[in-house]
Amino acid sequence: MDELNRKSVDEFRGSDKIPIVVVLDNIRSMHNVGSVFRTADAFLLQGIYLCGYTPQPPHRDIHKTALGATETVNWKYFNTTLEAVQELRAAGYQLWAIEQVENSVLLNGFDTNQRGPLAVVFGNEVSGVEAEVIKACDGCIEIPQLGMKHSLNISVAAGIVLWELVRTKLNIQS
Repeated sequence: MDELNRKSVDEFRGSDKIPIVVVLDNIRSMHNVGSVFRTADAFLLQGIYLCGYTPQPPHRDIHKTALGATETVNWKYFNTTLEAVQELRAAGYQLWAIEQVENSVLLNGFDTNQRGPLAVVFGNEVSGVEAEVIKACDGCIEIPQLGMKHSLNISVAAGIVLWELVRTKLNIQS
């Protein structure tokens, strides 16, 4: 592990985190949840909020894709996504849904340097982010897509969005 500069669990827990919280709004797939945990660990994010019927650790199917990230990444469960959004708003987070809607901001045009701590909401695999949650957010971020489908699996979307947010927050050139 030393040659790869990997942190131990204790080093990870004691590290300063990137001020980004991922909010999962009624995600169905345990594999998607585990994948988001693994991505949050990779980017040293503040934490994950699991909402509604989103599965919670411990579960073998979450562990299968998280590969231990449920032990490092801070997470909380909320009965509703609106409860999570209200807590984050009270803590000073800006809230952005990842959704294709009118007047959304393209991901490549979203300036993280003009913002404080961020929370990004990823919605259900079929229905997306709930309309009432979108209304409670500061806006929506859209991943530019050029093909016919114009949709991505949540784990893929999370990887793309979170890397771009972390990259721009840390001013890493692409």
